[in-house]
Amino acid sequence: MSLRRSGWAPAAWALAAALLLSACAGGLIPPGTSGPAPTRPPRGGAETAAPPVPSTPRPALPVTPPTTTVPADSANAASAGVARGPDIADLIPPGERSRKALQAFRMSCPSLMKRNDQSGLTRGTDWNSACAAASSWPEASANEFFSRYFEAVQVGEGKAFVTGYYEPEIAGSRTRQPGYEVPIYRRPPNLIDANLGLFSDSLKGKTIRGKVDGSNFIPFDDRSQIVAGSLAGRGLELAWAADPVEFFFLQVQGSGRLLLPDGGVMRIGYDGQNGRDYTGIGKLMKDRGLIQAGSMQDIMAWLRANPVEGAAIMNENKSFVFFRELTGAGPLGAMGVPVTPGASVAVDPKYVPLGAPVLLSLDRAEPNGIWIAQDTGGAIKGANRFDSFWGAGGDARATAGGMSARGSALILLPIGSAARLSQN
Repeated sequence: MSLRRSGWAPAAWALAAALLLSACAGGLIPPGTSGPAPTRPPRGGAETAAPPVPSTPRPALPVTPPTTTVPADSANAASAGVARGPDIADLIPPGERSRKALQAFRMSCPSLMKRNDQSGLTRGTDWNSACAAASSWPEASANEFFSRYFEAVQVGEGKAFVTGYYEPEIAGSRTRQPGYEVPIYRRPPNLIDANLGLFSDSLKGKTIRGKVDGSNFIPFDDRSQIVAGSLAGRGLELAWAADPVEFFFLQVQGSGRLLLPDGGVMRIGYDGQNGRDYTGIGKLMKDRGLIQAGSMQDIMAWLRANPVEGAAIMNENKSFVFFRELTGAGPLGAMGVPVTPGASVAVDPKYVPLGAPVLLSLDRAEPNGIWIAQDTGGAIKGANRFDSFWGAGGDARATAGGMSARGSALILLPIGSAARLSQN
């Protein structure tokens, strides 16, 4: 995953939404020698999820023959079944989202025209005309751009489920000092990715991570070992966080900003994970009756109120995320371009071409409209599963933390693509 992100979120799902985006969780460290409070606390820390704005979604297209889910063995969108959608000219809601989506689409074009589309829906050259037009199209008429150059298709049953992610801002320091005691680690040099497909054709596409111990390849340290100090003293500390709870959620998101004591900002991004399976603590806490509601804010409140128990719960998740410092524009999505708040969405690239516009109509008004598929996530799997990016700061945190919406989704393809699909 790129931002992030990893993957998760309806009531019980919303808490998973907050905890699954990166498919990798971080370490909650018990209180102890944390020192005095940092001089610069995180700004915009929303402690409640934004209340939803209700909306009536457009129903998905009927599927012939009727099905309830995309077949589990579908390799991609083309094999799952694609239905021609309606004319989109009157379906795109007015507003700022289309303008932002045009900006995001424009940034995606250089990569989009060269990518190998895993979904089977498009070829690189299909995007040439739309990308050429996007380079100079006036943003004030963005809706017209999308309706002129694209046609809609529905993948499978078209029933969308949408969660949200954001770029956290937390108090941090480049050096360890009183109040900043939670280590943020670089990727260890002995963490090795093994491509199992090199050893057996039956394992093509499968990889594992671990380390070498003598003549053996063994699992890398799990979260509890890392929190206990297994990586300490090896020069891997990239920076130090002030609050273990805030850092945990930054690990969930997979990218974030450290607000430094001198007023500066250090941006960090996902640089791998220890290869251990992820266990979402949100569902775990819900199943144990520790929390009733499901937003990120509810989970965070419980962890703050019960730091020792929270540390034990976190140790049940063996996954741990490593970071690198980011410079330049960002955060970057899976296409290698910056993701745009309110316009970029994470998808499963087997079902949505990366770079393609997506038209969402949901039971929450906030995410309705055009988004651009620019990111992926560990738990963003299957057709019609989306994770919407809301940016940084308190408003983004409040919106993303409680985002859980259902409705319908249409994938927008360059005009002519759907006709070719119907001939195959």
